[in-house]
Amino acid sequence: MSSSNAFKPPVINGVGPSTVGIPANTTLFAIDFLTSKFSAIAREEWLLRFEVGEILNAAGRVMAPQDSLHNQSHLHYYRSIRNEPELPFKATLIFQDDYLVVADKPHFMPVTPGGRYLHQSLLVQLKQQLNLPELSPVHRIDRETAGLVVFSVRAQDRNAYQEMFRLRQVEKTYEAIAGAPETSPLHPKFPLVHRSMMVQDSQFFRMCEVAAMQLKSEGEFNSETWIDCVEKFVSNTASANQNETQSISLARYLLKPLTGQRHQLRVQMNSLGLPLINDQFYPQVLKHANAHDNFNAPLQLLAQTIAFKDPVTGASRSFASSRQLNASR
Repeated sequence: MSSSNAFKPPVINGVGPSTVGIPANTTLFAIDFLTSKFSAIAREEWLLRFEVGEILNAAGRVMAPQDSLHNQSHLHYYRSIRNEPELPFKATLIFQDDYLVVADKPHFMPVTPGGRYLHQSLLVQLKQQLNLPELSPVHRIDRETAGLVVFSVRAQDRNAYQEMFRLRQVEKTYEAIAGAPETSPLHPKFPLVHRSMMVQDSQFFRMCEVAAMQLKSEGEFNSETWIDCVEKFVSNTASANQNETQSISLARYLLKPLTGQRHQLRVQMNSLGLPLINDQFYPQVLKHANAHDNFNAPLQLLAQTIAFKDPVTGASRSFASSRQLNASR
């Protein structure tokens, strides 16, 4: 059967299928294979998915738990999360045509399904809302970050848009709020260009910068951001005993990343001695991965604008977020 005629499982309520390959000559039944392959998912959960017809073979036949996998190449299944937390806000649709969708997402909303979130993710919500089964993000921003996300409507265009980001043919600006420059022990002078070598931290969900003395060559880097301090202000917040207020010197920063490392802006601002307000990961971890979010204290980072020449249509594209950061003034 040619790939063009191969069975393609439908998108159900905005959730696309996942696919797992089956080793040749396996003797396991379908239920035993899935529970051994995905040990973090309880057998009872897989049985529920079989019961509602969410396990399919390569030809699209609904599988039963005790079906043999002899001569089967792969299985399709649909991800499911019980007791998924509900987010109390929605994304805003900024733009839509036959090729692109641009959304303005709130803080705390993941772009794609992951961890505790499936139907609350931006991708699943947009697929369901717009009835676009091939919709796919062409870049990512952190769940904790608010702002613009660009999606490709058609699968055939996806690589062109992703390549545009890989080749750095996109102009992006972010807004952030952190301590004023004079609060940093490093006393950075703005504007500046911050370059560093970023790697995964010993805590897998964090990133860190490699010390200059550990680099193989001087000037070696994989992350680069232009940063400027555009406004200083004083925030009056409640003190620990709640009976008094204390004044904190803050500043609003404009950031233009030239690269797209995970947590790049958060790590680089932290390395300047200016960690972002309400950052739960930098400089130290303040919240366990499964802890409840404090919706009243969002990370002060916003993907504010994005501009590029469309590689598919040739049109000049430019979009701006309508959201604002809300650190106390």
